[in-house]
Amino acid sequence: MEWQCTGLRWPEERGGPVLGWRKGREVRGSALAYGAGFGFRAEGVRGCAGARGNACPVGAVVAARSTGGRCPECGRLDRAHSVAADTIPDDPRTYRVYLAWFGPEMVKVGITAEARGAARLREQGAVVFSWLGRGPLMAARRAEELLRAALGVPDRIPYARKRVVRAELPGAAERAGEVGELYGRAVALDGGGWPEALERLPFEAVDHAGIFGLGEAGEAGEAGEVGEAGEVGGGSGSGGVVRAVTGLVGGGAVAGRLVAAAGPDLHLETGADGIVVVDTRLMTGWALAAAGPEAGVSVPTVGVGGGVSQDGLF
Repeated sequence: MEWQCTGLRWPEERGGPVLGWRKGREVRGSALAYGAGFGFRAEGVRGCAGARGNACPVGAVVAARSTGGRCPECGRLDRAHSVAADTIPDDPRTYRVYLAWFGPEMVKVGITAEARGAARLREQGAVVFSWLGRGPLMAARRAEELLRAALGVPDRIPYARKRVVRAELPGAAERAGEVGELYGRAVALDGGGWPEALERLPFEAVDHAGIFGLGEAGEAGEAGEVGEAGEVGGGSGSGGVVRAVTGLVGGGAVAGRLVAAAGPDLHLETGADGIVVVDTRLMTGWALAAAGPEAGVSVPTVGVGGGVSQDGLF
């Protein structure tokens, strides 16, 4: 059995991205940083990622363009335990309501378990966010629905839209200002349907641009090629055209210099191919071998803004 990629995750603490791996029940993570080479080659076929930490019982093959990375049965099982699906209304944990900013006039409201900290916001690629309140799950859910209607903001924004605006973000003050304005409108609703069980939290704009490596806030560091279970090596590249990978193929490679990461996306500087964005949800289920910078990009891509399929809620 080979090590399979399980995609990108963000620690609950304020840390950088980690690429996950699984072989049977054994799991590993490779911490990534910015500034050096990162390259991989897909091998064999893409297998189902399974559900709730368990391998797919039938070893199903998954389509290359699926961002869910699961067969229909494992997808149903995984979603059956999802807070987003409202299948566990008696969840005893404390939840937080938040406003998340992804770009100009691109804000959503959502909830996350308090124990997870801001990890869910980084998983979604939120450049800036502020907490709004904390309390029981159903109170948080009612507040989320109230704010969506009152503020005219959605509870989901497709990743393809987030990628379009990510290359040219306004300054930190402008980003925080837009979130602050909506926060003010949200708390002004207190008494107009705000759940009594939900404790209101003070405004604090948390900016993830530095953690993501975006714009002037990014810091160069060390990154690397993907080897067995995510071992790392070196490389470099440059370019300006932004394209996004639409799916991997057996034998196909992606290699360049890791310059940023946001949500599930890795941004690679690849020389002749410019900046290539890899949605790591498309990497799940593949066995990946190391590839040097000379491998370039030999998988299908599309200009950012051209659209890709999306299976997930956020």
